[in-house]
Amino acid sequence: MPENNRRIRVGIDVGGTFTHAVAIDTATFTLAAEVKVPTTHRAKEGVACGIIASLHQLMEAGKIEPDEIILIAHSTTQATNALLEGDVAPVGIIGMGKGIEKSKARSETNVGDIELAPGRFLKTYHRFIDTGEPLNPDIIMKTVAELHDEGARVFVASEAFSVENPANEDMVVKTCLDNNLLVTNTYEISQLYGLRTRTRTAVINASMLPKMMETANMTEQSVREAGIKAPLMIMRSDGGIMDINEMRRRPILTMLSGPAAGVAAALMYARITDGIFLEVGGTSTDISAIKNGKSLVKTATVGGHRLYIRTLDVRTVAIAGGSVPRIKNKKIVDVGPRSAHIANLGYSSFSKLPPDAKPILTYIQPIKDDPVDYVKLEADGNAFTVTPTCASKLLGIANKDNCAEGDLDSIKIAFNAIAENLGTTPENAAEQLLDKSFPKAANPVEDLIDEYQLDRNLLTLSGGGGGAMAIVPYTAKKMGLPFEIAPNAPVISAIGAALAMVRDMIERSVVDPKNEDILRIRKDAEEAVLKMGAVPDTIEVQVEIDPQKNLLRAVATGSTEFRTRDLAKSAISAAEREAIVRKSVREEIKNITCLGDVSGLFIYEAHTVHKKMMGLFKSEKKQYRIIDREGVIRLQIAQGDALIKTKSNLEGALSMFIERHTDYGDAGRSVPGFFILFRGRILDLSGLMTASHIISLANAELSRLTDEDPVAVLVNII
Repeated sequence: MPENNRRIRVGIDVGGTFTHAVAIDTATFTLAAEVKVPTTHRAKEGVACGIIASLHQLMEAGKIEPDEIILIAHSTTQATNALLEGDVAPVGIIGMGKGIEKSKARSETNVGDIELAPGRFLKTYHRFIDTGEPLNPDIIMKTVAELHDEGARVFVASEAFSVENPANEDMVVKTCLDNNLLVTNTYEISQLYGLRTRTRTAVINASMLPKMMETANMTEQSVREAGIKAPLMIMRSDGGIMDINEMRRRPILTMLSGPAAGVAAALMYARITDGIFLEVGGTSTDISAIKNGKSLVKTATVGGHRLYIRTLDVRTVAIAGGSVPRIKNKKIVDVGPRSAHIANLGYSSFSKLPPDAKPILTYIQPIKDDPVDYVKLEADGNAFTVTPTCASKLLGIANKDNCAEGDLDSIKIAFNAIAENLGTTPENAAEQLLDKSFPKAANPVEDLIDEYQLDRNLLTLSGGGGGAMAIVPYTAKKMGLPFEIAPNAPVISAIGAALAMVRDMIERSVVDPKNEDILRIRKDAEEAVLKMGAVPDTIEVQVEIDPQKNLLRAVATGSTEFRTRDLAKSAISAAEREAIVRKSVREEIKNITCLGDVSGLFIYEAHTVHKKMMGLFKSEKKQYRIIDREGVIRLQIAQGDALIKTKSNLEGALSMFIERHTDYGDAGRSVPGFFILFRGRILDLSGLMTASHIISLANAELSRLTDEDPVAVLVNII
């Protein structure tokens, strides 16, 4: 590669209406180019057609050479759409078991037809093989032929306890692949016990294989024909990316791939540490939470059935930049769920009305069975409406240089017509519109805060998407929370795809996990992302224990390259760092101190006064902020303690530090969340349950440090 060539990461977001593509120069993290094309749902090649078209237009727009591209990653709506529309292949299940568990295995592998969406079902067929006798390819192919004759087109191998001994499932897979048949085994989809749920998850995965393989093959072929040798990655539903070969094996991991790209951008581009991210489009808004610099995930369900797959916890609501108001009895009674796009109306913001226009207000029914009270305005042959985008501009909420900017004169003309109908002022009409919009966004935000016990004093509402200015500032104002709009908000999801980290997760059923169990799952997770191209020194692994479910989980993330941005050029001064820290602390500060620097991570301790009952009761506490050289807050602790040592002095001190902050109660020992800082990284140990687990994992992570390397330990006291 020529020395002066750029290093470009390409991100492509496949949306419902448009496919956006961006090229990011990794030296500066700036956009080298951006384009959008209509999403090609109905093309013969499917969404792959739009992906390839956007890639070629992007390369032309940015004058990008094939050898400048170091990574291509795209989100996809295909898995989600396949489930919603029932566009899946019928699945033949080969259940297996032996001995006293045989009868139970027969029942639990026969999952029946699975409802994917109201009125749409995934058809399954079932056969059972007694593995008390040795399995062989002839028995397998006889069973496959029977299932195929019934209608099965893809197959699943499912045996009781295959997570301990996968030999029979592997034999079924090999036999099917040798005969050019698409197949999935359960233990490679999940290593958790629970045969019915594991089988159901594998069945849904298998049903997607034909469609997803077709798209993957076409996309990869076109990329290689363009002379691009860079890795081709796909967004996962948990906010990471995986290589295309992994997608061919586990397409189910791409469910909710679209919203995941936006959250990846919130983490990697907007650099949110604690907040609620609202990605606002024209019709709907995706809302998700970020805590300690990580997205919050949950167990996925399809048709009300739990799966062994983790996805982002995304709340999608029908309010956005283009939502249309409803008026009844001279009051705005609702806003949405229909948008101007669905109602085939323009926004007043972009209608360019003449100064003397006198819009006529009428009411429409956008879709059959909708109320007939959605607002439509007509003037000079234009049909348009007012939206949250228009209201935000009228009230001076929308800043310049964003999608909510619009034409103020046209907005005033439109709101004059609305105000005349309501018997009020244009400004009051705009307030009414936003007041009716506000709860639809605020309620799921409050739900996330309550469910995950998020500290409001640490939270920021962060907006992305073209409609962010229309919804986020007003919602934040009414909730009493600060907000920020991500840079390049309209293409935030494409940016997220470009910058996302390689990710994989392993879950195992383990009762009372020992130190060796924790180290083993950490190693396996690390190896999984290494296989997908992650650079070893960029890999971070978080291990969590769920004692109620006897579950051990490891999440590994890593980059396909070392970060090449010149941090020295973007470093800020000590005074600027302290100002950022002070602004983030939302309580009275008695004093603030920088305790030290751990390889570019600066530790600030703030002694604050916490007030309760309108200030009648006061208490003091220590808050901590970890901020990097660029001024990004990487960790916030509302109440805690800190220990700063060199590696050689840490071991005994760490044990004492953990013991000092361990609570003893009726339920036994309770260990709070600990974080370790070293070599510019933050190791999150908050998911571990005992001092032994924490020390064991810390020793493994710190093993490559020299004795004189600085290390800091922080504890989050809830």
